[in-house]
This record gives sequence, C-alpha cells and structure tokens, in this order.
Amino acid sequence: MDIKGSLSSDIGNLSELEELDLSFNPNLEGPLPTSIGNLKNLKVLRLIGCKFSGLIPDEVGTLPNLEVLSLNTNQFVGPIPPSLGRLSNLTWLDLAENKLNGSIPTSANEASGLDQLVKTKHFHLNKNELSGNIPSGFFSSNLVAIHILLDHNNLTGEIPESIGLVKTLEVLRLDNNSLNGNVPTNINNLTSLNVLNLANNKLQQMSNLTGMQQLNYLDLSNNSFESSEAPAWFSDLQNLTTLIIESGNLHGEIPETLFAYPNLQEVRLNNNHFNGTLNMGSNIGQNLSIVNFQNNNFTSVTLSSSYDETLILKGNPVCSNAHLYTTVYCNQQQDGNRPADSSNGRCSRPYEGMILCRAPSFSGNDILDNLPQMQSRLAEMLSGIPVSFQMPSFSFDEDNYLQVELQICPLNFTDFTRNQTLRWFDFTSQSMNLPELYGPCYLNPQPYAYEHKVNRRWIIGIAVSAAAALLVISGLSTYALWQKKRARKAITLANPLASWGANGEEDGDAPQIKLTRYFSLDDLRKITNGFSEDNEIGAGGYGQVYKGMLPEGLLVAIKRSRKGSMQGGLEFKTEIEMLSRVHHKNLVELVGFCFEKGERTLVYEYISNGTLTENLSGKRGLQLDWKKRLSIALDSAKGLAYLHELAKPTIIHRDVKSSNILLDENLTAKVADFGLSTLVLDAERDHASTGVKGTLGYLDPEYLTTQQLTAKSDVYSFGVVLLELMTGRLPIVGGRYVVHEVRMALDVQEEEFHGLRDTIDPALLQNSSYLVGFKRFVGVALRCVEESSVSRPTMNDVAKEIESILKEYEPKENPAPALSGAYFGIARDGPNPITSAEFAFNSGVTSGTGYDGDDYLLSAR
Repeated sequence: MDIKGSLSSDIGNLSELEELDLSFNPNLEGPLPTSIGNLKNLKVLRLIGCKFSGLIPDEVGTLPNLEVLSLNTNQFVGPIPPSLGRLSNLTWLDLAENKLNGSIPTSANEASGLDQLVKTKHFHLNKNELSGNIPSGFFSSNLVAIHILLDHNNLTGEIPESIGLVKTLEVLRLDNNSLNGNVPTNINNLTSLNVLNLANNKLQQMSNLTGMQQLNYLDLSNNSFESSEAPAWFSDLQNLTTLIIESGNLHGEIPETLFAYPNLQEVRLNNNHFNGTLNMGSNIGQNLSIVNFQNNNFTSVTLSSSYDETLILKGNPVCSNAHLYTTVYCNQQQDGNRPADSSNGRCSRPYEGMILCRAPSFSGNDILDNLPQMQSRLAEMLSGIPVSFQMPSFSFDEDNYLQVELQICPLNFTDFTRNQTLRWFDFTSQSMNLPELYGPCYLNPQPYAYEHKVNRRWIIGIAVSAAAALLVISGLSTYALWQKKRARKAITLANPLASWGANGEEDGDAPQIKLTRYFSLDDLRKITNGFSEDNEIGAGGYGQVYKGMLPEGLLVAIKRSRKGSMQGGLEFKTEIEMLSRVHHKNLVELVGFCFEKGERTLVYEYISNGTLTENLSGKRGLQLDWKKRLSIALDSAKGLAYLHELAKPTIIHRDVKSSNILLDENLTAKVADFGLSTLVLDAERDHASTGVKGTLGYLDPEYLTTQQLTAKSDVYSFGVVLLELMTGRLPIVGGRYVVHEVRMALDVQEEEFHGLRDTIDPALLQNSSYLVGFKRFVGVALRCVEESSVSRPTMNDVAKEIESILKEYEPKENPAPALSGAYFGIARDGPNPITSAEFAFNSGVTSGTGYDGDDYLLSAR
C-alpha cells in the first residue's frame, strides 16, 4: 500500500489487536516501538520487506499469544533477543535477511532462549551475521521443527550431534558458514529430511547417510573433506532428485546403480578425482537430465544409448581421445542455472511480484520440470477470481534460492483497486501452502501504481480562458456528481455490506466473508438480460432462480430473494458465511452475492441437472439406475462428512433433503442451500441449543423434542434421503411416512429384498438382478434413522459403508489363471490356522501363480 514514515508508539493502544501485517512497504522505517509489548492479544506480527531498523525490542517476547513472528527482510541489528524463547505458542519464527549478529541464544546461557520454542516448526534465521557455535542445546527431542535455515551466516565450530534428535526435520540448510569438524554420525536419524545443504563450509569428514529415504536434495560441495571413494550410501538414497558434491575430494569409480534412481534429475560431481571408466549402465532413470563430471580423471566412458541428455566431461583425460574430443560431452561447460521464459504476452497493468523459495528440493537445471505443481497451486488459489496469471521468468539466485516471477492480470477491467489487491492476493502471509518440494516460500510483491484519473478537459478549459468559466462550473458540477457516484461505488466495493441492518430486516452483525465476489445489481441485470423469464430456471418460497453467464464465460445460477420471502436476512447471512468458508467438490460453490437496494441475491456455480427430487420423480427425464443412486448417495455423504469433520468450526447443515442435493452434468451430487446451517464452536462441544427448523419428513425426532441440534440430526435427515433413493418417493405421501413404511415392511428372513419389494422404486425392479448390496444399503439407511442419536453412525461411517457397497461393482483384479500340473495350496479357514493340501488341475497351463475359485493361493511346485 506504499505506507511511508515510521510506526508510532500509539500502536500499543490497540489492545484487542490480534493480527498486525504491514509487510512490503519499503518506505516504512525506523525502530519497532517497545509499546508493541502492550498488544497482549496479538497472534500474528508480520513486518516483511520493510525498512525497520535498530534492535528487535525485548518486549516482543512478552506477547503470550503470538503464533507467527515474521520480521524478515528489514534492517534490524544487534543480537536475537533471548526473550523470544518465552513465546510458548510460537509456530513460525522468521528473522531472515537482516543484520542480526551475536550467537544463537539458548537458556543454557540466558534467562531464556530459542531452545524453549518447542512448538515452533519454522526457524528461519538465514542471511544474517550470526556468529559463534551452533549451541548443542538448541536441538532436542522435544523440538517439532520442520524447517531450520541457518545458511549464509558466520557460524563456526562443529555441527552438534544433538541435531539427530529433531526427527521431524524436513529442511536443514547450514550452508555458507564456517562450520568445521565432522558431519554428525547420527545425522541419518533424520529420516524425514527432504533437503540437506551443508555446502561451502570447512567440514572435514562426511557421514553415512544410509537410511535417509526421504532425502530429495543433497549438497555437500566445497568443504575440506578427507580423500575418500564414492560412499556406499550413493546406492541407497532411492528418492534423491539432486546430488551435488562439487570439490568433495572423491576418487575411485562411480557405481552405476546411482544413475538408476527413478526420481534422479541432476548429478553434479565436478572437480573431484573420479577415475577409471564412467559407466552409467543401461537402466538409467527416465528423469535424469544433467550429469556433470567436469574436471575429474576418467580415462574411458561407456555411453548408453538410453541416455541422450546433458553429460559434461570437459577436463577429463578421456577428452584427449580423438573420438570424443570434438563431441558435445567434452566441449560444453557446466550449464548452471537456466532462466527460462514462459510468457505468452504481458497485460498492461499486472499485479507483479517475485515468489522466493529458500530451500527447494531441486536445482537450477530442473526448474521447468518442477514448476507445474506451483502453477496448479496458484490456479487453485485464484480460482473464482476474475484474473489470469503467468510466470514469465524463473531462475536460481546466487544463494541457491528459487525465484519465480508472478504476474496477475485483470480480466474484464484494466487495473486493480487497492481493495481488490487486499481481498484477492493473500499470498504475502508466507502461507501459500505450495507443495513440499519448493520448501518455505513467500511472495515479495512489487509496488502497484494505482490509477488516479484526472479530467484533463476540465483542466484545459480553466487554462484556456476565463470566458469559459460557466462551462467549467458546469463541468465541475457534473464531475462532482460523478465523483460522488464513484465514491459511493468505491465504498460499496470496499464494504458491500456496510448498509447491513439499515432497512431493519437483517439480524445481527454483517456477515463475515472470505474472498467472495461482490456483484452489483447492474452486473446481475446484464448477465440475466434484465432477469427475463427466458432465463428463469426455478422458483420457490424464497423467490426465483435465473441462469446467467459471467463475462469470463462461467455459467452461474442466480438465486434472487423477493420481499417477504421465506429466506430472510438471517438465512442470507448464514448462507454466504457458510459457503465462503467451505470448499469441497460435493458442496455447491458460492461464486458471489449482491446486497444492494434491498436485494439479497446469491450467485452459485450452475448445476445443470437439477435436484435429486426432480430426477427421482422423472421430471428431468433421466434414468437413475441403482449404481448411479449409490454414487449420488456417496457424493452427498462425503460433502456432509466434510462439513461435520473437516470444516473448522464444525457445520451442521440442518436442512438435508433431496431437493437440496443437486446433480451436475456428470450426475455428481452436490449438497446445496445452507440458509439454516449452524456453526458448532469448540465451546459448544458436540451440539448447539437452537429453535427447531428444517423440513417436515426429514426432521430428527430427538432434535424436535430436545431442541439440541447435533451432527447426528443431519445423519437422520440423510437416512431419509437414502430411503428416497430406494423408494423413489418423497418422505411423506398421502400421510404415510417412508421411515415407518420401511420398518413395518422389513422382513430380514426374506432372502431377496428383506420383504421390501413393494416399497422399492419400480424403475429399479426392472433390473433387480443388479441391486448390488441392497440389504447392506437398507441397513445403513435404517441405522441413520434410529430414534436415538447415539445409535446412529457418523456421516464419515456412512460414506465408508456406501463406498464399500459400490466397490462390489468393480471387477476382481488378478483373475485366477488357468493352471495345470501338481500345485501346493494354502488357505485360511475362519479363525483356524493356515492349512495345506495338494491340488491337481488340468487346464492346460504348465506353470504360474494365482488363486483358484475358493481363494486358495496356488503356485508351481
């Protein structure tokens, strides 16, 4: 936002503040005021990429609730305050790229220290001027750190053996210091480690890395290692993608098994003393793209026709061979980083920044192969926002940090407003959640020049002549009205719910929403052709539903509430709050909303095949066979299970019914209509006391009598939906309740349909031989509609059971081969021990292994 100046000590008066983020304002400077210690409720303090200077105040260590402390890329000096060790709730500590000096404080030498931060997962202290030894007490088995970055400092002494205690570690960068001694012998205890970089130190002896099966990236270059042959662990690290040991004093021959690693992309062993014959073998991993043995002592090379990527042999005796001297192997230099350009043209007013990843698990030559996952994650983060993005350039910098340029371009408008950048681009919080192969990343955005439009004709009119004064005054009046209209529009865009409660029909505070698009009434009129009848696709007690197409080509369904409708302000508020916080493929996606001039309108993704009610009744003309009904049940159950178990806080839908389950073009089911939904906060544990709301026929009888709403109330309603899928009828028809009818007709002794033939949808009985798992399905449905909630399963259990039924449709894998000759078989009969017997088969096959029709395992004798 281009904030300038210094941070006033008055910041300490904001005693209820929980998050303070002033990042990426490079003209925000001066000391961090000690009054920051008054913000006792502060959970997040981010001041990334500013120009704060001076000491980090000890008072920061008095913030009892602080979880995230990011002061990286400033000009702080002096030692790390030992008081930071008192931040018992801290999970993220980033002090990188400052001018901090002195040693790493621990409680062994200070009243407090960083060793006490046992909950902290991220220690980013890289690119400072820290000195002295790495304290042994800094590491312990209580530490749950996943990233420790101490690279590019002035640290000396040995790497402490205690590093092997931190078994949660995934990234360890100690490179570019002056560390000496041996690599700790227990470093192979770090079995979760993905990235290990110890390059550019003075280490004297390698350690055995056998067993570090998660290791992807290893760099041990430019140390003072004693002369040794290729270590045995070269043949053990099966997940390695990048191996770099430049100037490692290694000699002998290279095991060809190294090049067979399936994930290996790059090997850089240049400036060593490897000799004899370089034989990469014939089983070379398909991802290997560069092998660099420049300046070694190979006298011969056995080339494999299966490898046609980069091989660098310049500086080896073999290159004196006339046959090889002129080849690319002997003439090329090391590639190094290969900046690339993927731009397809740039927009005129992009929002730009540099994504910086400080410990990727691949190197510069493999950028292009490893960017698609980042692109996919960015597309996910920007989904539903009217923008496009591109990554025009990417490379590794001199510190081996990955830099990816990001450009975000507006669609359907020329430039971004401040409000849009604040709402849409929440990338700067260091929580981009990129895949682990990139390590810790954050976006450093460039300042954005927001438009300041000026009416040039008015300025020219004033300058030309005083005689045009009347025209100028008229122009000014028009301009003022236009500005006023713009201001109103800007206020609405900044806070479209500012007028919440003004007409007396909305309850409570305005909705709290996240990254949900706001539409003006004019926007909706355009995309529905003035809410024409031709675009009307449904209606109900709440109002009409219209079909429309957004300018970017997305089909949407627009639910427009009318005055006096069944869906009032509270239901409108609930729905946008709920759907803006949950995202699942089996929940209808909220695209945006309109709250203007009494309008309460919701814009959803368009679901083409209507409601489950319509499809069961035949109104849509689709035939839902038994397998498809099972699939619909599974989709719906997964959506509800997500609300109950993965949404934070838990959400109870409260109005589960077949008319609130929609089917898309692939007949994938999506749960809709969250107007009655309820959040169950942790303080409420497993229920909420609330007035009874819902739809007759689906209501949980226990909820009706106690008014205690639980997730099991949704389970009851879903059980009714399962019975609808079986019967093809609404819950109550002619005064007859489907739950009661099924229970009365149930006869578990009857083999075929448990006595329910007369209640099954006749459309299903046309192919009754295909009602796979029918009895299990009925059992699940009836458990869901038990009178007592404690007797009902969870939605997750329901989803698993239906999924298990669906698997019965899958063909058995590995069908038994026809076998012949004498075979030995084993079988397990119930709880009895394994028994054995002889079998003879005459099917014409002379050898093999498989299962016979009785699930006996057969193998050739």
